[in-house]
Amino acid sequence: MRARITTKHLMSSRTLDPAEPVSNESSNGLFSPADLPESKPLRRKKEPASGLRAPSAHGKNFVLDTNVLIHDPHCIERFEDNHVCIPVEVLSELDRFKNEQTDRGASARVVHRILTEVFEGCPDAITKGVPTSGGGTLRLVVADPAHPTARQRLARFYRVFPNETQVDHRILACTLLVAEENASPTILVTKDLNMQLKGRAIGLICEDYKNDKVKPSEVHSTGVPLIEVCSTELQRFASTGIIEIDAARLPHLVTNEYVLLSAGEKRTMPARFNSSGQFIRLNVPDALRNPKGVRLKSMNLGQHCLLDALLDPTISLVTCFGAAGTGKTLLAVAAGLHCVFERTYTGMTISRPVVPMGDSVGYLPGDLEEKMRPWLQPIYDALDYLLPPANPAKKGTKQPNPQERVRSPYEELIDSKMIEIEALCYIRGRSIPNRFFILDEAQQMSPLEAKTVVTRMSKGAKLVMIGDPEQIDNPYVDSRSNGLVYTRRRLRGLGIAAHISLEKGERSDLAEAGAKLM
Repeated sequence: MRARITTKHLMSSRTLDPAEPVSNESSNGLFSPADLPESKPLRRKKEPASGLRAPSAHGKNFVLDTNVLIHDPHCIERFEDNHVCIPVEVLSELDRFKNEQTDRGASARVVHRILTEVFEGCPDAITKGVPTSGGGTLRLVVADPAHPTARQRLARFYRVFPNETQVDHRILACTLLVAEENASPTILVTKDLNMQLKGRAIGLICEDYKNDKVKPSEVHSTGVPLIEVCSTELQRFASTGIIEIDAARLPHLVTNEYVLLSAGEKRTMPARFNSSGQFIRLNVPDALRNPKGVRLKSMNLGQHCLLDALLDPTISLVTCFGAAGTGKTLLAVAAGLHCVFERTYTGMTISRPVVPMGDSVGYLPGDLEEKMRPWLQPIYDALDYLLPPANPAKKGTKQPNPQERVRSPYEELIDSKMIEIEALCYIRGRSIPNRFFILDEAQQMSPLEAKTVVTRMSKGAKLVMIGDPEQIDNPYVDSRSNGLVYTRRRLRGLGIAAHISLEKGERSDLAEAGAKLM
């Protein structure tokens, strides 16, 4: 017989609503309100500060990319009374570099030490802002893309740049959030040109790091200054080799600057302005005579001035700008060989930046010389021209074995270490004395890498840095911020430094036309 369920049974077995007040009558005697523990209000854990908002509305917000800190580890002090923001993603990138035994690794370690010292005294303000010496602040920024508010703001951004794990995109997203949180301008500072384009595409203000940029006039040379003198002064200069001219008649000149003294049409002589305020005659032979090679002479005024600087042992640094075909590499190698054969230096070292200095050439087969050869082929071309193999047709010359490869004269010099092929990625920590050091394509270096090379030169060494500031493959430097122009500006005017700009091409009429018109 089936049991009959009544309304009374249904009411007594229903599930209690937690929101319904419980009375003694309706609780069926199970518990009373007095038996319940005293309820406490739930405490929501305070979220840590994200650093998105600036400590004050005064000043701009500069968000720094990793490459800016690597480029100049002390850059946080260069922004005066503005707010410097460092996304935490930048710290992760620096952490990847810190163990490298390269300039990039050294810069990453310096940045870590600087940030540790800055935040050590006030760890609670690491995302709120710590005062800098210029009157601004420095803070870390944590922009969590999973935060509900951030997700809403970044919805359109991640539709355009869907890869949320890419560091560049996270830094762009961080900059976007900082810009929306602050009324004052927010600027992304990066040396990555592609990242600048991405940022501008989504409405961000993006700038390059300009602290070490030179003026455009320092890159684009206007030629050798022309100074008018009278016929008597020019004649006296020709006979004595030295002349002093009233400063009121001179443009602004620096030590070891080259000029052209003119006493009318077709009556000119080049001169160099020395530290005593006098003009001295250039000391250049009619031709460079290498015992084992060809004779080479200067073809124009710029090359004449360059040879004077290359052959002067009192000038320890020579910087040279020149377009393709102006002869800068050939003249530097010829002068180096001449000085080595004259025993002014114990040997000649030649190198050029293969890729950024921190990278390795280990992926190429062979020893160091064989690894570097593809990148140093222009140097080998110059050596082949200056030191050609002996002509077997000459009387008394030993006929070579057809099955044996004819060795070039410069290969013997390489074997004896008179000529050395040096990889820049291994130059850190070296001391290079009494050598003629040629650094080709120096415009591919950053200012920090250029400083590394300059500080490796020991007593008796000469450093020749040549390149074309208009031909740059390094994505983190340009014509006004590369190591070549930076070195020239910082050491300009010193008695041990000289600079020459080559303008006239001598390779061929076609090469010169292509350099100017294409």
